[in-house]
Amino acid sequence: MQEEKILSILPRAVRMLLKKEVFQYEELQEIRLRTGQPLLFICRGEEITVEKSRGRPYTVTKEDIKEMLGYVSNYSLYAYEEEMRQGFITVEGGHRVGIAGQAIIEGGQVKNFKHISSVNVRMAHEILGSADQVFPHITYNGQIFHTLIVSPPGCGKTTLLRDVIRQVSNGNRYLKGRPVGVVDERSEIGGCYQGVAQNHLGMRTDILDCCPKAEGMIMLIRSMSPEVIAVDEIGAAEDIRAIEYAMHCGCKLIATAHGQSLEELKKKPVFDRMMQEKRFERYILLQNRRRAGEIEGIYDENMAALKDRQVLEVC
Repeated sequence: MQEEKILSILPRAVRMLLKKEVFQYEELQEIRLRTGQPLLFICRGEEITVEKSRGRPYTVTKEDIKEMLGYVSNYSLYAYEEEMRQGFITVEGGHRVGIAGQAIIEGGQVKNFKHISSVNVRMAHEILGSADQVFPHITYNGQIFHTLIVSPPGCGKTTLLRDVIRQVSNGNRYLKGRPVGVVDERSEIGGCYQGVAQNHLGMRTDILDCCPKAEGMIMLIRSMSPEVIAVDEIGAAEDIRAIEYAMHCGCKLIATAHGQSLEELKKKPVFDRMMQEKRFERYILLQNRRRAGEIEGIYDENMAALKDRQVLEVC
């Protein structure tokens, strides 16, 4: 069970406190441990402090952090040096353990960390079928449109992207299964553990884990012949150039980007040009007015609304 995998990497004291809490595991988003600060659980976007006794919150200790890092790394942080350079370690189940502390710099780049003082466990929650409602609007005549999912942080865009990938790869009532190439720069889409995706991405999906997006897209086109390429959180100029290259090669693109609205997205030069050139044919805008995963609207390449928010929710 996923709950057991999470419990196995937590310090004993935190593990016992989590077992006492009454919220559902499926609602738990993050566990934040900061040395000398209260333990925090993030549940449905709300912070929950955990009481130790007499109304006093449990305070995280250096020993808690050390114990947890031992569990996460199998007592060999050196073996995870490459992952730690990115600021996190992915554990079994696809959960991501972020770290912060004193960075070791070599050649102007982060080589590793020492004196780690903060740990953040981000839960990997799959919601199979979360993309069901969008497929009538992002497909036509058995083909999928170039699609960009836009949302503020924490609104479910990666969850939605993940299920779109799975359904495109396996096929559904709207299209036959297609070879999909995924560039998972931060191990959030597939949640790979020892090179194997822990999330369900479909039977025709090839994944490049911990690979820069721009480089990875070109690598996949040259080596795996995907019909669809999926990437998370585009925004750099090199990402856009690689996307345009992939589109010219005949690949369909499914991507996500940070943004409060399409109007805000247009203020960013790299996106403004792509929107004016109508590179993406569909835009899905997510919000969290009532809960994470609300679909504010689905728009075509002219920014005309195809569907409003009244009945659409991802999760």
